[in-house]
Amino acid sequence: MAEELLRGLIDKALAAGADAADALLVDQASLSVAWRLGKPEKVERSESGDVGLRVFLGKRQAMVSSSDRSPSALDELVERVVAMARTVPEDPFCGLAGADQLARDMPALDIFDAVEPSPDVLVDWAARAEDSARAVSGVTNSEGAEAGWSSSRVVLAASNGFLHSYRMSRSQISASVLAGDAGQGMERDYDYAQAVYFSDLRQPEDVGHAAGRRAVRRLGGRKARTAKLPVVFDPRVSAGLLGHLAGAINGAGIARGTSFLKDRLGQPVLARGLNIIDDPHRPRGLRSKPCDGEGVANRRRVIVEDGVLTTWLLDLRSARQLSLQSTGHASRGTGSPPSPSATNLWLEPGLVTVAEMISDIPQGFYVTELFGMGVNGLTGDYSRGAAGFWIDGGEIAYPVNEVTIAGNLKDMFLNLTPANDLTFRYGVDAPTVRVDGLTIAGS
Repeated sequence: MAEELLRGLIDKALAAGADAADALLVDQASLSVAWRLGKPEKVERSESGDVGLRVFLGKRQAMVSSSDRSPSALDELVERVVAMARTVPEDPFCGLAGADQLARDMPALDIFDAVEPSPDVLVDWAARAEDSARAVSGVTNSEGAEAGWSSSRVVLAASNGFLHSYRMSRSQISASVLAGDAGQGMERDYDYAQAVYFSDLRQPEDVGHAAGRRAVRRLGGRKARTAKLPVVFDPRVSAGLLGHLAGAINGAGIARGTSFLKDRLGQPVLARGLNIIDDPHRPRGLRSKPCDGEGVANRRRVIVEDGVLTTWLLDLRSARQLSLQSTGHASRGTGSPPSPSATNLWLEPGLVTVAEMISDIPQGFYVTELFGMGVNGLTGDYSRGAAGFWIDGGEIAYPVNEVTIAGNLKDMFLNLTPANDLTFRYGVDAPTVRVDGLTIAGS
């Protein structure tokens, strides 16, 4: 059994001279299919498994991983990691959780779908998605549709007495097509959906039709004029703003002093009335987990309440650096040490509809796609390529491309207004949001 294997690794590490140790096992299986231009393109299944062992000698730590679980390979793994720990520099902030920090009561999260869809079912879904996309008038070619399923088993054990395992699954469907031709120009767009349970996925016809409709809507794109105007972010891209905020309150960056929000704890970072929630225990959540990657208890937190930043995202190491307590946000793999990371994160919706949000904008830009990573985590400066639609007289007017939008995230967050259309799609989610006063660089 996996639990016995990890206990054995920890016992061997302690016997070899380690003061403490933890071990992580991850088993994964996946099935994916692709369908393009009415024909199957791939059917793939993969299975993998890795074991990671982390040991502590005083204030030194080392970590190794292996996909080989034979007794000889595991013995070698223990010998190697203990030898490594003897040679690395000391880290005064490393170490396992105390008994009072460990998760005890594990919630039932319903994050594992025991029914694995067959290859035939996935092929059928991919075919239906592409057929629906290609049926949209104006679609001229296809990059194909894909459907997939995956599952993981995670087992974590430590010499502080922690031992827990859980399973999770994910299903997804996507389609990507092109519209137009060489004469009028061509545009590409896509749509996709994912869910813990296959039965919760959007229907493939819906995904395909949305992909086709989006590609056709982008035909005839123009350049926008350079101006300082309101920018509205579609939910496909507004979640990225939330991701930038999560990165800026990551405890590792705060401890290094490399975040543009490093001095904003307890201060307004959004407009009054706005809340951001992080909830690792959301039922069927795409990023739900019963405890964090160090066995520390986690819980629902209001990260930003009434516009005020209430906490950093902390694992044990960053919490010790800041003389605080872990918030249960440690995330890890088998071959790397823990680091802080958000779970199910979302911006609560506002009160206005998208149409109402746009209606009072004489001239503006509705963004549906962003390019590049021009975000400075130290200063908050933001500059990214974008495509979408011009807003004229309070209505969506025509497609635009080859645009750059720029501002500073501190100002953008404070001038952000959410619509009422929040839908949980990605694990990090936001409704349509409006940000006034951004610079739009075009022609």
